[in-house]
Amino acid sequence: MSLIDRVSACAVYDAGRFLDFHVDAVRVGGVHRDTVRHLTAFPDLLTITDKTISLRPHLATYEARTRAMAQIVNVLRGDGLVPGWRDEAYPVGVGFSAPALFQIERAAVALFGFRGYGVHLNGYVRDQGQIRLWVGKRALSKPTGPGKLDQIVAGGQPVGMGLHDNLIKECAEEASIPATLAARARPVGTISYRTSRPEGLRDDVLFNYDLELPATFQPTNSDGEVEAFYLWPIEKVRNVLERTNDFKFNSGLVVIDFMVRHGIIDADEPGYADLVAGLHH
Repeated sequence: MSLIDRVSACAVYDAGRFLDFHVDAVRVGGVHRDTVRHLTAFPDLLTITDKTISLRPHLATYEARTRAMAQIVNVLRGDGLVPGWRDEAYPVGVGFSAPALFQIERAAVALFGFRGYGVHLNGYVRDQGQIRLWVGKRALSKPTGPGKLDQIVAGGQPVGMGLHDNLIKECAEEASIPATLAARARPVGTISYRTSRPEGLRDDVLFNYDLELPATFQPTNSDGEVEAFYLWPIEKVRNVLERTNDFKFNSGLVVIDFMVRHGIIDADEPGYADLVAGLHH
């Protein structure tokens, strides 16, 4: 799979197969038509037309919407539509900086096509002018992407926590990176995508960070979510990304962004402009 194919695989979205999910006439998500029939059981909470699903107007507060969505999600969970339950609350709104309209169980975010946010850290080492990148292998017990390759640290953005604090927390849990070292991580931008996945619609923004690590640093996992860590020359990382499906679908995009910014992928490569543009949807 070429790098541009990797990016294109995260833009598989046919709007006609989804109904927009509205709150106060504003789109905040998208539900696959195959899922809609399960939502007709909630006429007191949802208004469903041939094009949209809307929370009923009387659900006018954060708390009321949160309770309503929890009721719906718990029923869908019983129907087997919400696998991989996390007991983690995610905020739902029209944008990252806008006030959240309600919160919802993380495992249900994609089912409703709500926008999700996360932090991803590229941990790398410079060795005689060459870059080596730390790669994590996700535990087989992970509900999403079990056994796939990932960044050294990556995690979703929960309710009630800032990006920096979340990154520090994830660094400690996933790779035992001390807070004093993790604090040196540089924010380097975002990637975004909207793509249909088996779990629903993934409409995500990932906040990316770079952290140059000492050559002597050895990551160790403490939360059971990472099976192993590998320190690979960046050329090997690229080779694995191009020749296999070993990387988790969105983590591969983070690697591509890293290689673009560090000049591993340069502007003379065929399709460079499309590759870069494809990281931001």
